[in-house]
Amino acid sequence: MAETIDVVEFELGGERYALDIHLAREIVEMIPITPIPRAPPFISGVINLRGEITNIMNLNTLLGLSDEKIRENQKIIVLVPEAAKGNNVGIIVDDVSSVRQVPKSDIESIGAGMSSDFSQFVKGIIKLSYDDTGEKKKDLVIWLDMEKVLADLGNRQKGTVQSDITPEA
Repeated sequence: MAETIDVVEFELGGERYALDIHLAREIVEMIPITPIPRAPPFISGVINLRGEITNIMNLNTLLGLSDEKIRENQKIIVLVPEAAKGNNVGIIVDDVSSVRQVPKSDIESIGAGMSSDFSQFVKGIIKLSYDDTGEKKKDLVIWLDMEKVLADLGNRQKGTVQSDITPEA
């Protein structure tokens, strides 16, 4: 039997992405978000989710993708606290497509020649093949390494704080 991975597939800006299912605590409908003054652009604000304050991040902004408009079916994928160093964090996505098992044989790593800032957050490319009304179609889904995205976010914030402090002469 082929080894598989479980992912949550979602959409951002018309493209398809996925993250490991074990990182997702739940998926909730979009609810009003309270903005936080002077927060970084990728922080949309906070929500009260059943008595827990949860930080909400705009994944489009965080990943440097275009964020043209608010979409009708937006959802919040709430991550398990372990993924965000014990914090309650949710990410806004345009829509959640499915939860699926993907055979490892259908995943390709991106080449080492890809040197964009974004490529360091990609675990691989999932190749989906399906037969829709007798027509064979292939789609590609970008499998994100959300743990790396969040870890990099923490490192960037620490770096900003440290770089603002200059030693006294």
